[in-house]
Amino acid sequence: MNELLTAVRAGRHHDVPPLVLALDRTGRRSALAELKELRKEVRGWDWQRRDKIRKALLVAGAGCHTGAAGCAAWIGGRDLRDWTRSPYPLILASLKDRDPAWLGDLARRFAGRSALSEAEYTFVGELTRIARVPLPVTDNLVAGWTELVGAARWRRRTRRPLTEILRDDPHTAVLAPRLFEMAELPPQVDFYDAPDSQDHWPGALCALAEDGVLDRSYLVERCVARLMRGGRSVDQRFFLAVLQRLEATEDEEQRHLRDWTAMAADGIAPVASHAQQVLARLDARGALPTRELAEVSGALLFRPEKKLVRAQLTLLGKVLRRDSSTARELLPAVAEAFGHEGIDIQERALKLVARYLPAVAGPEVRELLASAAAQLGPVHRETVTALFGGLVEEVPQEVYEELLPPAPVLRRQEPAPGTVAELVEEVAARVKAHASEHWIPASAVLDTSAGITGFERALDGLVRLARSDREELTGGLREALAGVHFVEHGLSPYMVDPRGVSTSHGLSVVVASLLDLVSERDRVAWRAKTVVTGSDACAHAALNGVLLDRVWEASEAIAAGRVPFLLATPTWHTGAVEAAELVERLRTYRELGVRPGPADFAQALLRVRRGSGPERAEAAAAAEALGTGEGDRLAAWVRAEESVAPVLRHPATTVSRPSAGTWWQRTTTGARQVLPATRERLVIQRDFPEAFHWLGRAQLPRAQECYHWGPERSSHWTATLPGDPETLAAWLMPDLLFAADQGQRGAVGFLPALAESAGETGGAMHLALAYALGARHPEDRTAAVDTLLVLAARGRLDGAVLGRELAILVDRDLVKVNRTADALGTAAATGACRTVLTVLAAMLPGLLAYEKTPRGLGDLLSVAAECAERCGTDGIEPIAGLAETAGRKGSSQTVRQAARLIATFGGRETEQRPARESDRKATIEDQINT
Repeated sequence: MNELLTAVRAGRHHDVPPLVLALDRTGRRSALAELKELRKEVRGWDWQRRDKIRKALLVAGAGCHTGAAGCAAWIGGRDLRDWTRSPYPLILASLKDRDPAWLGDLARRFAGRSALSEAEYTFVGELTRIARVPLPVTDNLVAGWTELVGAARWRRRTRRPLTEILRDDPHTAVLAPRLFEMAELPPQVDFYDAPDSQDHWPGALCALAEDGVLDRSYLVERCVARLMRGGRSVDQRFFLAVLQRLEATEDEEQRHLRDWTAMAADGIAPVASHAQQVLARLDARGALPTRELAEVSGALLFRPEKKLVRAQLTLLGKVLRRDSSTARELLPAVAEAFGHEGIDIQERALKLVARYLPAVAGPEVRELLASAAAQLGPVHRETVTALFGGLVEEVPQEVYEELLPPAPVLRRQEPAPGTVAELVEEVAARVKAHASEHWIPASAVLDTSAGITGFERALDGLVRLARSDREELTGGLREALAGVHFVEHGLSPYMVDPRGVSTSHGLSVVVASLLDLVSERDRVAWRAKTVVTGSDACAHAALNGVLLDRVWEASEAIAAGRVPFLLATPTWHTGAVEAAELVERLRTYRELGVRPGPADFAQALLRVRRGSGPERAEAAAAAEALGTGEGDRLAAWVRAEESVAPVLRHPATTVSRPSAGTWWQRTTTGARQVLPATRERLVIQRDFPEAFHWLGRAQLPRAQECYHWGPERSSHWTATLPGDPETLAAWLMPDLLFAADQGQRGAVGFLPALAESAGETGGAMHLALAYALGARHPEDRTAAVDTLLVLAARGRLDGAVLGRELAILVDRDLVKVNRTADALGTAAATGACRTVLTVLAAMLPGLLAYEKTPRGLGDLLSVAAECAERCGTDGIEPIAGLAETAGRKGSSQTVRQAARLIATFGGRETEQRPARESDRKATIEDQINT
């Protein structure tokens, strides 16, 4: 036994199997007890020592277990599963004296464990082969099998066909059917839409069904069942691909009639489309009852996918032409399309009803259809009246009420934890949330902190309790953070780099200093990096530098033990500090004879709420009455009218638009950029610490994409200047530009917080919102909608300004019309129709004057028409260019929606409209200069 433990501690894993086999049952049990103690000990070692003995420990423990359950648990232990080469041949060697039944039991138990890979599948297969028992078919084992198959496809220099690999695998007939029973498909089961290819899973499985290896009828039944059950879109597409390749027989299609109707009503679009095609074939064979068709049509015509709705209307038209007596049952289903958002869909349904209404006998159905037609908009009113006459009741016009979210109110910051136990728990939770981060792209990491308030509470708590209970605090932190990388190995350079710091890193800096893990040399060197200089310095690094400078200063204050609390701790959830409260904090400092930290006081000044009128004068007078230099600086700061960095009007100029998709358009964002500049504030460069100086320099517009940490970690950015949303919006505008123009993900996250800030909003915030409404990714557009609604609820949204900014960005190819339509449609759906219509009324004239209709203009007009029908057009000037657009030839969505919008204005339109490209450019130029 001692020899075995010596070999394990030395990491000689190849020597372990014969040493295990030399032990009897009692010896193995004794050795196992020692190995368990060693396993606990190893968890506290550094990773190099751990890796050296991990494989030997795994093999020895597996061989010494006398029970199959314990052996399976030991082999599956995550702390022992880090190796470069598979240890399973050594494990099999250490188990070769076991009874076959015991090995079969081990295979069954291990196959049921999670996270099985290619190596584990091979191990289970070898166990069952030696034990001569059937392979235990589990979901996890199937996942390992698919990983093995995927690796086999690329093991040779030339790619091996998947069908050939599956045919050669002896377990395919047992494992492949399990794919159709798993809750989710393994990620290795990839596929693509290639109708004639067998080199993907659907094609290969169907080829095996043709060969008789798999039961074809079973696969059909399972595919239908899985499509009925629903699930992930990727899984649904997989089973649909298999089903389409298997080509269900007429008898199979007839047998699953109710399934096809359910899929058509509720399935994802590709599944619903396939079910719809099957129903059309059943109808052609006379196997689709009229009642079934009516039921499925009522649900299907309610779907938003226009392609599906059009196809169903076409099918209903065929059935009605073939047998007009079905009109009594089918026309009420057709009327469901009257509620569809597509005006072309409404028109097709109305024409179908008009054509076959004479075949309907009895007043009941006519009254039902008339009631459904009453919901059609003004553009269809004349047709509906002619068709139904007095049966259509005039819908009473409801008084419209704009629905906006409650205006956000300031919430007081909770005080710092008062006990060491509470503080340690909070700090540990926040630090551990990011303990495993590395230098990775911005889109891969999200700041999990709940705003800035949690960080500020913890930071202030560390300063307070380190002064009164330092020994207890350090002991609690060491215990709570045992195993965290920086506690074991010290701070990493990326944790103190201004380009990538987060609030959790800031706490880590303070904790590391408190635990004496930072040398004086490193502290000086790393704090020097908080000063951001150079022409390529961005706002992210500058704002992060401010945070780092504060936490290094807090670390020094903790070491000195004199500072009772921090001055810059926010009063409100936005990060703002109440002026009167800051005066009281400075008074306490004066009474204790404590000199404020320069960075802490500078941040407090940037956060202070200046107020207005008497409130501002009282705060300034109270600050002056302190009789200290900091009090005088606070008084002067409160009285100042200017923001931290005043924003200048953006210097947009009209430029020639290249043809869509040209190289110039894709690569010269700078030539098309619409970005504001900020003026310098000499007081910041003169009186503030050096880490703050970037904030006081003049910043010119620059479309520079940053390739370090992205704007997901923005809580401390917005809290650095909680009273200056215009300044922050201007500095962070390039992120929004790239979110719209290049598709940078997560760049809009800071905007809702800016909308809640106490400062005034102007051109920069409206331009930022315009970019955000055109962001590529839906989640970013959702954040933009939140911002729009918050600004509207607070009375700080100028819809006309926002509309003009959107028109300018569309003119520069920086914002896509269809994305903007999606965002504004979402805002309108919340009940903010009047707000959205005001924006569109200012945006649409320039877009309507394009010689070539912009993509998505029909959607934008649809949103405007929907809003106008709901809230009315009182107080809204008619939109120039609508009549010319509605009068164009054809029946495109743009033409239809323009006519619909004109109907809401009662046919009114301004006489002057920019009908030519030169007029449009002049209009845009006027908007820029407004």
